[in-house]
Amino acid sequence: MTPKQASVLQPNANASSSYAASVGLLILGIILVAANLRAPITAVGPIIGEIRGSIGLSNTMAGFLTTLPLLAFALLSPFAPSLAARFGTETTLFAGMVVLTVGIVIRSLPGAAALFAGTAILGLAIAACNVLVPSLLKRDFPHKIGLMTGIYSVSMNLCGAIASGVSMPLTRKLSLGWGGALGCWAILSCIAAVVWLPLLRLQRKQGNPTAQSKKGNPRLWRSPLAWTVTIYMGLQSLMFYVIVAWIPEILLQYGLSAEFAGWMLSLMQFVLLAVSFVVPLIAARLSSQRGLVAIAAGCFAAGVIGLLSGNMSLAVLWFALLGMGGGGSFSLAMMFIVLRSRDAQQSASLSGMSQSAGYLLAAAGPTLFGLLHDVTESWTIPLLLLVAVSGLLLIFGFIAGRKGYVTGS
Repeated sequence: MTPKQASVLQPNANASSSYAASVGLLILGIILVAANLRAPITAVGPIIGEIRGSIGLSNTMAGFLTTLPLLAFALLSPFAPSLAARFGTETTLFAGMVVLTVGIVIRSLPGAAALFAGTAILGLAIAACNVLVPSLLKRDFPHKIGLMTGIYSVSMNLCGAIASGVSMPLTRKLSLGWGGALGCWAILSCIAAVVWLPLLRLQRKQGNPTAQSKKGNPRLWRSPLAWTVTIYMGLQSLMFYVIVAWIPEILLQYGLSAEFAGWMLSLMQFVLLAVSFVVPLIAARLSSQRGLVAIAAGCFAAGVIGLLSGNMSLAVLWFALLGMGGGGSFSLAMMFIVLRSRDAQQSASLSGMSQSAGYLLAAAGPTLFGLLHDVTESWTIPLLLLVAVSGLLLIFGFIAGRKGYVTGS
C-alpha cells in the first residue's frame, strides 16, 4: 500500500471506528435507560406492608402508590414526542434520567407527602422514556427491531426482577428501612444519565431526525387499530402492575413469608425477561402475531387461576406462568407500536397515544384491586377480575396482531 493510499483509507477507518463506538454507546444508553423503567416501581411491592405500617396507609391508598406512576404516564406520554421535537430525543432521555434520580431521592425521604410526591415525579420521568425508546429503535435500528426490542425488554425486566427480590433484604437484613431500599435505585439512574452525556454531543452534531413536528398526530386518535394497540397496552400493564403491587400481600395471607413473596415476584420477572427477549425475535418474522397473543393470554389466565386455587405447593409453576404471560404480552405491546406504524415519527405518536390512554386504563387496576379487597374482605373477586382481563387481552390482541398499519401517517 502506498502512502497516498494509506492517507485516503485512514480517515475511512477512523470514521468506521467512530461510528462503531457511537452505536455501541447508544446501545449501552438504551440498556441503561430500560434498566430504570421498572425497578423503581417493582421495588415497592414486596415492602408495601412495611410502608403501609410505617405511614399508616389503607389498602386503597397503598394501591394508589402503584397507581400514581401510571397516572403520571398517562399525563405526560402524549407530550413526550413534542418534547423530543423541541429538545431532541437524546436530550429528553438524559433529562428523564436526571428527573428520575430526583424523584427517587424525594420518595425515600420520611413521610407520606414525600413518598407520594417523589412517586409522581419519577412517574413523569419514566413516562417520557417509555414513549421515546421505541421510536428511537425504529429510527436507529430499523433492520434489527426484533433484536433491539428484545434487548430493551430484557434490561427493563431484569432490573425489575432484581428490584423485587432485593427490596426486603435491603429493608430488613441490611437495616436500610423502606426509604433506603427505595432510594438506592438513584445510583442506577445517575449512571444512566452520565452515559447519555456523550450522546448529547452526538445529537448536536447530527440533529434530531426523529421528531418532525411539535403538534403530535391528532388523526391517529381516530384510528381503530391505534385504539386496539392502546387498549392492549393498557390491559397488559394493568395485569402487570396489579400483580407487582398485590400478589406479595396475597402470598402473605396464604401464610408465606415476605421474603418468599419477594422472590416469587422475582421468579416471575426472570421468566418474563427470558420470554420478552424471545417473543420480539419471533414476532418480527411473522405477518400475524395472533398465535403469540393466544399463548400469552392463556399463560396469564392459568397463573391467576392457580393462585385462586390456593395450592401454594405449586407457587413456582403459577409464577412461571404469570411470567410467561407478562413477558409475552409486554413484548407484543412494544412490537405492535413498531410493527403497526410506518416510520419513526408515527411510531413516537403511537407510542405516546398507547402509553397515555393505555396507562390511564392500567392506573385503575391497583387501586380497584385494593378497594375490592377492602369491600369483600377476600382476594377471590379481585383475582377473578384478572382472569376476565386475560380474556380481554386475547380479544384485543387478536385484532392488534393482524398485519396492517394505523391510519394518520
